[in-house]
Formats: sequence, C-alpha cells, structure tokens
Amino acid sequence: MTVAILESEQCIKQLPDRDYISFSAISSYQSCPLKFKFRYMDQLPEDAVSAALVFGGAIHNAVEFHFNELMAGNGAPDLDTLLDVYQDAWRNRDDANIRFGKGDDANSLGSLAERMLSVFRDSDFCRPGGEILGVEEQLRGSVIPSSPDLLGRVDLLVESDDDLIVTDLKTARSRWSEGQALDAGDQLLLYSELVRSLVPGKSVKLRFLIITKTKTPTIDEHYVPLSPWRLARTKRTVENVWKAISAGNFFPAPSPMNCPSCPFRSPCREWTG
Repeated sequence: MTVAILESEQCIKQLPDRDYISFSAISSYQSCPLKFKFRYMDQLPEDAVSAALVFGGAIHNAVEFHFNELMAGNGAPDLDTLLDVYQDAWRNRDDANIRFGKGDDANSLGSLAERMLSVFRDSDFCRPGGEILGVEEQLRGSVIPSSPDLLGRVDLLVESDDDLIVTDLKTARSRWSEGQALDAGDQLLLYSELVRSLVPGKSVKLRFLIITKTKTPTIDEHYVPLSPWRLARTKRTVENVWKAISAGNFFPAPSPMNCPSCPFRSPCREWTG
C-alpha cells in the first residue's frame, strides 16, 4: 500500500498535521460540513460531549480489553474486571463536559454497562472461532487514488480456516434490522480494501456486532455482503467528499436530530460564512 499524495498545498493546510482521511471524518462532513471544519481543520475545543458517546467508548474499551487478553493467551477476564476497565474510561473524562440525556447519570449508565457486558460475556461472540489477529487494529493505505490515505481502526480481526472476519462493534438503542446493517456497511466495505493483503488467498467477511442499550440488552451479528458495485459507489462518495473539502465548501446543515448534541453549537451560532 502506497502513501497517497495530497492534491495540493491547500489540502495540506486544510487538514493540519494529516496526510490521511478517516471514515469518521468523511461521515462528519456528510452530516454537517461546518462541524467537520470546526473539528478537523480549526480543531476547536468541544463545548461538551454527549454521555452516549463516552458510554459507547467505555464499552468498546472493555470489549477491547477482553479480546486483547484472549489474543495474549490469557483467560477471559471476569465481569468485575471488565467493569473496572469501563469505569476507568469514565474517570479519564471531565464530568463537567459530559452532557447526559434525560433521566441518565453516571450511576444509571454504569448499571446499564454491567448488564450489557454480562450479556457479551455470556454470548458465543466473546469466544471467536479462529485466531485473533488484531484488536483495535490500525490500518492505513491508498484506497482511492485521488484522495489521501484511508486510516481505519478495526475493532476485531479473526482468521478462520477459510476466511478473514472483520468485525465492527456498535452499541445501539434497539436491535438492528438487516437493512440498517446494509445501510451502515460503507465503512466495512472500505476496510475490506485495507485488510486484503493481511491474509492472501482468503475471502474477507464483514460483520457488525450490535449490543443494545435496552433494559434487557441483546447482542446480534449482521454480515455485510461484499458488493463490488457498492464498494465502487462508496469510493466515489469519498472521492467527491474529499473534492468538496479541498475546495473549501463548508456550511451548516441544521438538523433537529444532530444540532442539540453538537459540541460546536456556540461557534456555529457565531459563524457568518
């Protein structure tokens, strides 16, 4: 994989200290170009971070610890150990900057985390049927020639007898349908391009693991088909987004779903173009 060359000196100035792009950055631009500018270019401090975001990250940390222990040849950590990892993630954040949802606080979310991690430990998904090759594995490569390198972080890579399974773990308010998994599959499709060289000759399978944040949590898997047409479409989307970023096309995209939890509401109100 070769390092992609930025299109112009203007691009280098737009994304300070970066010669790569991530799928999260692309998604941020798609949801609100001005939010992308504030976060990735201006690098403004966030007014606040949603508790849901911190919570999801803390769950990821606990699951990551579990799989790292297995990859190291150790036994599966018990629930109390996973909860300690979860709590450490909370302690690393400034509570004053966390915006909780209605009826939520650190204690209620801690109880939810215990239920979710318990369901995870009791499921077959916590014991992969193959060799763990990577946990939170950072991969980078040239996927789209006219754009910078794609930088991806894969939650779990498992090699079975026939396949390389790429897993992305997500927490969700409710169970996903197959349609939701298909709609969210662009990220995994791009990651499939980054992992092909890891195990030559083996097919790549793409999978979401969804743990629900419900009173009685569930955990489900959804596979995303490797569609060449869909992959080509996703690449064209990223290419067009990068062209818009390079051209300096930034503007607000007001949304009743996204604006209330946006960490850049103050600079957005002051923005005049």
